[in-house]
Amino acid sequence: MSSVSLKQSLVDNHSIRLNETAATWQEAVLKAVAPLVESGAVEPRYGEAIIRSTEKFGPYYVLMEGMAMPHARPEDGVCHDAFSLITLEKPVSFSDGKRVEVLLALAATSSDIHTGIAIPQIVALFEIEGIIEKLQAARNAEDVLHLIDGADISKYLSKE
Repeated sequence: MSSVSLKQSLVDNHSIRLNETAATWQEAVLKAVAPLVESGAVEPRYGEAIIRSTEKFGPYYVLMEGMAMPHARPEDGVCHDAFSLITLEKPVSFSDGKRVEVLLALAATSSDIHTGIAIPQIVALFEIEGIIEKLQAARNAEDVLHLIDGADISKYLSKE
């Protein structure tokens, strides 16, 4: 199984965007996916697939207050494994009332990548004390990458 580094993916795909504006959660999802479309990691239909599944199943990817990890299935237009991270100037509300201002979009070519590699890195990052505020305060991509460097990912990655 190939390893997908959150940090390396954000660098390779130029997929960190800060202080974006979005009036609705749908717009926020499309903004989060946009860097992945631009880099060729996903087809343009990927964002629409996320919105459709959210409307059907609810916001299953809001992992905690302030943070969401929008994603859809590999067959919804994923070309290669990648992440993007955006922060919003003002939070958007989802149907369950949760407010989100950090969106970390995930494109995974398989569920193994999703559960074995992507989720652990994201969990480690969001265990950092005050991470939402710290990401909100980030002024540039380097600030975000520095925060990722501070996450202890090792304890989550399965030893193979």
